[in-house]
Amino acid sequence: MKNISLMQIAALETFLAIAETGSFHAAARALNVTQTAISARIKALETALGVALFERGPAGTRLSLAGQRFRPHAEQMSRTWSFVTAEMAAGPGARGALRLGAQLSLWDALLVDMAVWLEQEQGVVPFTLNYDHALDMGAAVAERLVDLALVHDRPTQPGIEVTDLPDERLTLVSDRPLTLGQDEMPLFINLEFCAEYDRLWQQVMPPGSRQHIVLGNASMGLRYLMRRGGVGYFPDTMVMGSLRRGRLHAVRGAPEMRLACRAIHLRDNPGLGQIETAITGLRKLRGGR
Repeated sequence: MKNISLMQIAALETFLAIAETGSFHAAARALNVTQTAISARIKALETALGVALFERGPAGTRLSLAGQRFRPHAEQMSRTWSFVTAEMAAGPGARGALRLGAQLSLWDALLVDMAVWLEQEQGVVPFTLNYDHALDMGAAVAERLVDLALVHDRPTQPGIEVTDLPDERLTLVSDRPLTLGQDEMPLFINLEFCAEYDRLWQQVMPPGSRQHIVLGNASMGLRYLMRRGGVGYFPDTMVMGSLRRGRLHAVRGAPEMRLACRAIHLRDNPGLGQIETAITGLRKLRGGR
């Protein structure tokens, strides 16, 4: 949010309104401004970015390829601005929302479990969960966009405190019984978690059977595997029930994979008490894994 002006915030909101409604005219009605103002905001935004964000034609207005790439960034910046304004409006003595994030879709479920634990142990605790997996969570913590994040790699930014949690165990599973090295491997569901994940699965999967599809979200990837078939490395916590019921099968002879799990936060974060409570919850939730 560095060096962003109110005019740029308005331009972002305008861009998102057009993307949502499909027309400049509808966006003007939704934002209660003139269509001339809408056009001027988008022109200024396109000039600043150096790209055309929309394609206009007889069928209406739609996002250009550049606009499609820009949309998640605009949504992130808009959400961050909403968090900031809400926190400032709460007054200096109010407890702000604890902003939680995760670099990998691997830990989406863990963030939800932690939020439930916080509510049960601490009562009503305000928090927001960030599932923008394209966002560099180390940078997000360093720039105070997120208070506490789960990451795989140890961050390099100064001032960040790192808490090592138990590793995440992943098992190579398939929709049918298979033995590594004996059976032909079907389509591999590649979750592209991190460089270490890529290195490990490429060591395990036979070179001649590396046909794969990239689905960078663990829940989506598992659903795809179970509906279409294939093999993939998934967290034990996600597949344990299906393995017990026989809906999935651990690939015989395949080694387990372990990925580091780290909680990170700024040492001088004013919400340190809430952060430490959340880390206590993470340790309890990860106990025994």
